[in-house]
Amino acid sequence: MSEHPRSAIIPTLRYRDTHAAIDFLCRAFGFERHLVIESDEGLIQHAQLVFRGGMIMLGSDRDDAFSKMQRPPSDAGGPVHQSPYLVVEDADAHHQRAVEAGATIVRPLEDQEYGSRDYSARDPEGYLWNFGTYDPWAEPSEG
Repeated sequence: MSEHPRSAIIPTLRYRDTHAAIDFLCRAFGFERHLVIESDEGLIQHAQLVFRGGMIMLGSDRDDAFSKMQRPPSDAGGPVHQSPYLVVEDADAHHQRAVEAGATIVRPLEDQEYGSRDYSARDPEGYLWNFGTYDPWAEPSEG
């Protein structure tokens, strides 16, 4: 398997201010722009951001058929129905980057009994993101 395999599961998100979301996700969490398509009116029609072989797709919240099924969180601090977990090599450095970029840390950086070091943060529109060193794809250790 290559170091950065292509993921067959790609989360999709809608944002009210997608330009700001893309900037934040890249600055705070280390995503990289892969593709960004704007409409003539300046809305993000479709964006692809990558992180260590994974991808998320974003779009602007707008009045269309898909937005009737998927919307940004209505309460930036409220519960969410799902949240991504991203494997990071250095949780301390990643956490520091997120803090410096203004991410709202909602679960502090801490060691877990199963060996991971992780934390959770919210982006400015309320999506919950989880980051840690636990890699479920890694070979299990003998024990």
